[in-house]
Amino acid sequence: MPLISEEFAEKYQEYRLVSVPETVYYIPNFLTKDDVVMLLEKVYNVPKPKWKNLNNRRLQNWGGLPHPKGMVLESLPPWLQTHCTKLEKEGLFSGTHINHVLVNEYKPGQGIMAHVDGPLFTPLIATLNLGSSCLLKFQTRDSDTDHLKDEFSLFLEEGSVLVQTGEVYERFLHGIEEVEEDLVSEDVANLGLCHGVSVGDVVKRGTRVSLTIRSVPKVVKFKLRL
Repeated sequence: MPLISEEFAEKYQEYRLVSVPETVYYIPNFLTKDDVVMLLEKVYNVPKPKWKNLNNRRLQNWGGLPHPKGMVLESLPPWLQTHCTKLEKEGLFSGTHINHVLVNEYKPGQGIMAHVDGPLFTPLIATLNLGSSCLLKFQTRDSDTDHLKDEFSLFLEEGSVLVQTGEVYERFLHGIEEVEEDLVSEDVANLGLCHGVSVGDVVKRGTRVSLTIRSVPKVVKFKLRL
């Protein structure tokens, strides 16, 4: 069963990026300003132990810890569940159920290395963007040299949602460079859907919070011995 319903595909047809491999939707202003304010307030009011500090950012893990043996399922808090339910009602994650959200905080100069989300998740990602814009770079790996090749970038604005599935999920790595400002170049595939930015602009980053929304198909109801 397709993970994106026909209703979603029809409603958001103008936001599907036809200049990149299948399948990417970029929907600006998916969240209202009130939504953004509420979500940021909730993110920053969680108990301090909920944050995990990494070398280049910090994050919160909600829903459980994905594992090859299965994720011990934990309920999402209401402030996240509301927006996950909205995405499902719009027709995303059709035939499955959202049960995992990763909250990442990126301060200016922080990023994440190029990666794929991998087989522990149903092959669909919906990313809500809060607080600041950034460039998300997509790359492929050369099978002969193992070097990464730049393919395209996306400019992610506050309040937008980015949806990735199909070939882009399976084959393309995505990452964020560790810089304090982004140069908008001709390889930005969603520029026509963005507001107030043009090729050649240099956009300073603020603190960005992303909500990576996914489905983990293999779950368990008891604690694993890892």
